[in-house]
Amino acid sequence: MKRLFDVFVALVALGVFVIPILIVSVMVKLTSRGPAFYWSDRVGRNNVIFKMPKFRSMRIDTPAVATHLLRDPKSALTPIGDFLRKSSLDELPQLLSIIKGDMSLVGPRPALFNQDDLITLRSEKGVHRLLPGLTGWAQINGRDELPIPQKVELDVEYLQRQSFWFDIEILWLTALKVLKKEGVSH
Repeated sequence: MKRLFDVFVALVALGVFVIPILIVSVMVKLTSRGPAFYWSDRVGRNNVIFKMPKFRSMRIDTPAVATHLLRDPKSALTPIGDFLRKSSLDELPQLLSIIKGDMSLVGPRPALFNQDDLITLRSEKGVHRLLPGLTGWAQINGRDELPIPQKVELDVEYLQRQSFWFDIEILWLTALKVLKKEGVSH
């Protein structure tokens, strides 16, 4: 049932957001050199690497590391990158990953391929068995501010509590966070 719900919601969201997706694509291309989409190597279910699309919010010469590891994250942003991240519009292309089956609407956020500490801890706790999500329990409980061990504990809590209604609660709380632009530090 979760997979059917994911695909249905992702298809509806793509239909609803088709115009904003087109506008953002054009704005990314017009304001910076490079493609509109950035295809990031991410860790999926059972630690399998997949390509996750995002609207490109950083310059094309930015290293592929977690944003908090950059010396000056703000200097790596494109002219509209800060807006894309704070509004979460950079995440819209991930609806394609949901339709493809690499992601779910709700689950632990997919780690970057080189976030060894996060990948190892999630594997030790069994979280790696979950399909990564567009949003998750950790995201609504701190998003960028959480240290990795706390993020993984929230992922474990999601693993233990997962249900359709818990997913609905997380989606609702995510919508509220996005509208308030809470929890985005860069």
